[in-house]
Amino acid sequence: MSVRCVRTAREDGEEVRQLLVEADALSGEYEIEVVDGEIYIPLDPAADPRSIDPELEVVERDLPRREAQTFPADILGFEPSYERLGDVVIVAEDDDERAQTIADAILASDVRAETVVNRASPIEGELRVRQWDVLGGDDTETVHREYGCEFELDITEVYFSPRLATERHRVIEQVESGERFFDMFAGVGPFVVPAAKRGAECVGVDLNEAAIEYLRRNAERNGVTDRVTAICGDVRDVTGYDGWADRIVMNLPHRADEFLDTAIELASDDCRLHYYDIQPDSDPFGPGEAAICDAAEPEYAVEIETRHEVRSYAPHELNLCLDARLRRR
Repeated sequence: MSVRCVRTAREDGEEVRQLLVEADALSGEYEIEVVDGEIYIPLDPAADPRSIDPELEVVERDLPRREAQTFPADILGFEPSYERLGDVVIVAEDDDERAQTIADAILASDVRAETVVNRASPIEGELRVRQWDVLGGDDTETVHREYGCEFELDITEVYFSPRLATERHRVIEQVESGERFFDMFAGVGPFVVPAAKRGAECVGVDLNEAAIEYLRRNAERNGVTDRVTAICGDVRDVTGYDGWADRIVMNLPHRADEFLDTAIELASDDCRLHYYDIQPDSDPFGPGEAAICDAAEPEYAVEIETRHEVRSYAPHELNLCLDARLRRR
């Protein structure tokens, strides 16, 4: 059967295999195959290899199935769609009976899963949390691994999207040691913690008390407590950081424009701003660019360095990021 694999040189195979194991991205359903000095390592269906290392080469290849293990498709007769956060497996099915059937198969298989949940609501409220139907197991707290960092979280209490791992990594790669990094909507720290690991001095703010507690725990878990300040509250009420930030992340699509005045107050004389937005694909970047310029000028000169499409959000709508440089005149 044709499956997604990472292809690499044979001498690098064990290093890559271990990388996939640590990221919960290695499939146990198929054999690893070596052909003409190259090794083909099968990927878990729920894995996003770009979130592990964008340089990994992913190919399709027919690999022999391992006989010793059972997987959901063996039980169901079809390949179910799901994603995983640590030991929690997430399905997205409108039909409750189908969702339960898939959950039962996942738990009966050799997929590593302690809990299976189905989405029961959209993201709701100021705290951006979702309702879940627990279909099997009972522990919704887990540890997610991403680009060498570990994030402890409870999916019922905080917002976290593993699908944004590649985008977070894109931003974090720009962070330099010693810079002052401010995340206005920090959650459990998926921007803050890796920025601190790169040597930045970081501040993360969030309204969600549970998220801030997890941010503190994740800073400790990843050994960066000395470079992370976690603040629970509305970022518009935070004091003591005017003119402080060399880099600001504004990952609150739909509402980020409401907080631009605060971002400008936080900005240093030369600041990078990562502004996330959701707009129609007919003019995805125009509204955000206009909003940034209206808030920053004439105090700052605004240069849009990157116009980046993160992902499709809905039919004819895009989730996007504007990377802007603000330089005080």
